[in-house]
Amino acid sequence: MSLKVENLEKNMAKLTIEVSAEEFEAAMDKAYHKNKGKINIQGFRKGKAPRAMIEKMYGPSIFYEDAANAIIPVAYENALEECDLEIVSQPSIDVVQIEKGKEFIFTAEVAVKPEVTLGDYKGIEVEKKEAEVTDEELDAEIDKVREQNSRTITVTDRAVKDGDMTVIDFEGFVDGEAFEGGKGEDYPLTIGSHSFIDTFEEQLIGKNIGEEVEVNVTFPEEYHAEELKGKPAMFKVTVKEIKEKELPELDDDFAQDVSEFETLAEYKEDVKKNLLTKKENELKGEKEDAILKKVIENSTMEIPEAMIETQSRQMMDEFAQRIQAQGLSIQQYFQFTGMDANKFAEEMKPRALERIQSRLVLEAVAKAEKIEASEEDINKEIENMASMYQMEVDKLNELMGENEKKQMASDIAVQKAVEFLVESSVEK
Repeated sequence: MSLKVENLEKNMAKLTIEVSAEEFEAAMDKAYHKNKGKINIQGFRKGKAPRAMIEKMYGPSIFYEDAANAIIPVAYENALEECDLEIVSQPSIDVVQIEKGKEFIFTAEVAVKPEVTLGDYKGIEVEKKEAEVTDEELDAEIDKVREQNSRTITVTDRAVKDGDMTVIDFEGFVDGEAFEGGKGEDYPLTIGSHSFIDTFEEQLIGKNIGEEVEVNVTFPEEYHAEELKGKPAMFKVTVKEIKEKELPELDDDFAQDVSEFETLAEYKEDVKKNLLTKKENELKGEKEDAILKKVIENSTMEIPEAMIETQSRQMMDEFAQRIQAQGLSIQQYFQFTGMDANKFAEEMKPRALERIQSRLVLEAVAKAEKIEASEEDINKEIENMASMYQMEVDKLNELMGENEKKQMASDIAVQKAVEFLVESSVEK
């Protein structure tokens, strides 16, 4: 294999990779053995036709695709090891020469890690903010716990009010005609959830069980059913059940039920303390983001589009893993939201760019300030990972390769760079 590297504009590079005619011939032969059982040649039993006969009948190109697919990944990986580029995107592959008896030649266009020129990064000015918890925030947090510990009771002596959980029958009409999908029986609807269009839910407030109501609404212009977009509709609705949440009394008994504390006052103090810690962490994150944003603004770097595309695809994969853990596939998510992979990746690009810029700048700061991960830092991180995965430290250490440890050291140095920027910043 031979390799030629050509530097292109905007931190792109072209690798021209040439594989010997002998290697290409071996790949062609593998492609023949892989496919011969699928090819019919008159006079031969299926799978028994010689390669020369198949190539004479269909041309050698019948095996080109499989041969190329076998060669390209291996040759590309070998090229990465041979060149000294730090590649940060998936390759764009183009076959230049593919012909029996000749060298196989292809190119791979890739994005190369950009250089960063740091501007001012020490003494960045940020607004000083103090964390505090208001009485309203404390009450709201406690009300969440009361909601979680509420019980549902059936109501029979009053009309529907906001927040009620109802069961309804309904049928919808447009221009006096019932429309498909507009009918439901024993449908659970929480008033105020805004799960129905327009003012549907609000018009049920004040209605009694068994009462048939005419609800008038207008379908939104962006409604998914083409024939209903922007159309006025009337629904005949019958309220069949009304239920409401009954919250527990806010007293010492409640505090004892939901916490380790004996009194409501002690419980409130603990909730306030936790809220304050949460707010302090949020402000710390906001401060870090504000500093990093200014450092990025003061720096110069040219990010290749291919790098952004690769990052956005990676973020989509991360998102897919997160929702998979919640029992929802990425295909289901696309179906519910009307998105597709390309549109999702496109919408991810601004965030992908921010992530790239942040990482590059922090790596540049770490390099400028000679910030590195110590052996103690790495061992501590491995201990934390072992604890998280419930593994023995020595076993995890054995399983981790040099590349994983190198990435871990880089991540630690980047986090130390964040801490350095915060420590050197000035609050005003």
